[in-house]
Amino acid sequence: MSSDPTPVDRMAGVAPEPGVTKPDPILTVDGVRRSFGGLTAVDVEHLEVQRGTITALIGPNGAGKSTLFNLLTGFDRVDAGEWSFEGRRLNRLGGHQVARTGMVRTFQLTKALTRLTVMDNMLLAAPGQTGERMWGAFARGLWGRQERANAERAEALLERFKLLAKKDEMAGSLSGGQRKLLEMARSLMVNPSMVMLDEPMAGVNPALVQSLLGHITALRDEGMTVLFVEHDMDVIMGISDWIVVLAQGRVIAEGRPADIRANKEVVDAYLGTHHEEPSDTAVPAAAEPEEDR
Repeated sequence: MSSDPTPVDRMAGVAPEPGVTKPDPILTVDGVRRSFGGLTAVDVEHLEVQRGTITALIGPNGAGKSTLFNLLTGFDRVDAGEWSFEGRRLNRLGGHQVARTGMVRTFQLTKALTRLTVMDNMLLAAPGQTGERMWGAFARGLWGRQERANAERAEALLERFKLLAKKDEMAGSLSGGQRKLLEMARSLMVNPSMVMLDEPMAGVNPALVQSLLGHITALRDEGMTVLFVEHDMDVIMGISDWIVVLAQGRVIAEGRPADIRANKEVVDAYLGTHHEEPSDTAVPAAAEPEEDR
């Protein structure tokens, strides 16, 4: 008895070329542009992200990766273009409104509220809290049940990310890697359909990298869509189902890891046009910037 094809299986016939259409896109971007003065930071004609896959967004320093993340999630405003998530246009929505649609993100520099406990950080992310509304504050039965349900969900997620023992500690006492785990766990409090991770491995102790990788692949295996920015080529080639390459704000290549390794334009974008041919094991990681600003 054959099983239904997975989202990754359905990508088998997709051509490795910029702007290619996908079988079941959850996110579609059209004509998105953003300039700062005379510098064009983002100029994406067309991009689709396949539902239920891990898609990596890579590119050399200044390629526009974090800027594109900020635009799509409502933390910056476009000069032109539009994009939709689950068929809904998101152009004019702010960050908190985008999150309510089911598309959430983490940040390159973690945004944990350091003077609150780990548990409080989790509970703040719970959506639609009745007790915060004027009329709901008087309906203790309603918000009391909701708070208990939120606390149970938060504890389950903290246990999943190996942070339950620290739930009563201040978030500021966590290591950099633990803050990354907390931010990922907190993003799941809204039951998202898609998670966008901005450099999830940056500054993480090597001992925690494998844990983070396991969590990312688990999200995909549970049916969630993951779009992430990363500079570690071993990580990218190891867990990505599909890779999108930006250079000077434009999508210059798309494809599976093997396609990207063999793409001369990608190698040129990272190393310039005068270089030795890459090996057949990985795209050379000569230009691994610390930050995409």
